[in-house]
Amino acid sequence: MNAPQPRIERVALFGRPDDPPVAEAMRALAAHLASRDCRVLVARGLPVGLFASPVDELDEEELATAADLVVAIGGDGTMLRAARHAAHVGKPLLGVNRGRLGFLADLNPERMLDGVDDALAGRCLVEQRLMLHSRLQSADAMIEGLSLNDVVVSKLDTGRMLELRSWIDGVFVNTHGGDGFIVATSTGSTAYALSCGGPIIHPALAAIVLAPICPHTLSDRPIVVGADASVDIELVERSETRAQVVCDGRPLAELAPGARLTVRRAAAAVALLHPPGHDYYRTLRSKLHWGRSARRGSQVDPD
Repeated sequence: MNAPQPRIERVALFGRPDDPPVAEAMRALAAHLASRDCRVLVARGLPVGLFASPVDELDEEELATAADLVVAIGGDGTMLRAARHAAHVGKPLLGVNRGRLGFLADLNPERMLDGVDDALAGRCLVEQRLMLHSRLQSADAMIEGLSLNDVVVSKLDTGRMLELRSWIDGVFVNTHGGDGFIVATSTGSTAYALSCGGPIIHPALAAIVLAPICPHTLSDRPIVVGADASVDIELVERSETRAQVVCDGRPLAELAPGARLTVRRAAAAVALLHPPGHDYYRTLRSKLHWGRSARRGSQVDPD
C-alpha cells in the first residue's frame, strides 16, 4: 500500500518544446496545473510566448530540487534525463508519452490531464526503480555517471571488434569479443539489451542484465545477476581499437586500455508514478505488439 503523499504545490515540467506535440502538451499542462493552484517550474530559456499561464524559470539542474513532482513530456530519452534529476533529490516522476515507443512514460495525451490530477490527489501507484552508478577510473581521473536503463561500452570511431574483459564481484567472467557490452537494470531490460537477445525482466525484480553486443562467439550469452553485484569491465589493448562508455544514451567518457569501468547499484532510486490500474503486462503487449491478429491487425485481449 502506498504511504500518504505530501501535498503537491510545485510541479517541474521537463520537455523539448522544439517538438510541436511536446510544446502543445507542455502548454496545456501548465495551464491545467495553474488552474489547480500549482506553481509550474520550467527550464530557463524556453521560447517566449510558449506558455499562456504564469511559470517560474529555473536552471534545469534546479528544477527537481525546487519541485514536489517532476513531469516529463516526450519520449523515453526525456524520461531518462528527468529521472537522473529526480533521483538525486528523491522526487517522484510522472511521464507523458509524446515520443515513439514510450516504455517509461505511462500517460498518453488523452489521459494526460486526468493522470496529473491523479498524481496531485495521491491516487497514483509509486514504484521504486533501481539505478546504476558508473565509475570510470584511469591513471589520470575518475568520472562517474548515473543510469536508469543501462551502461553501454561501445566502439568509438572504428569498425574494429572490441575485446572486453569482465568481472563480477571481483571474479573473472569472460573476455568478450564483439561490438561492445551492456550492463542494464530490470527497467533497461526492454531497451538496448532486449535487441541483443537479453531477457525481459519485471521491473520489480532487483537484478542486473549483462549482455554482449553482437558477440564474435555465439556461445557468449546474456547473464542475469543480483542487483547488488559489482561489475568491472576493461578494454583489451589492440591496434586501432577505441571504446566509449555511454550512460542512458549519453556519452560519459572514452574507455582506454588500462582504465577500469565499475558498474553497481546506485544509492539513489527513482520513484515512478503510475496511474491507477497500471498493468505492466498490458504495456508489454502494447509496445511489443504481442497478440496482434494477423487478419484484423489489432490486439487480441481476452479482457
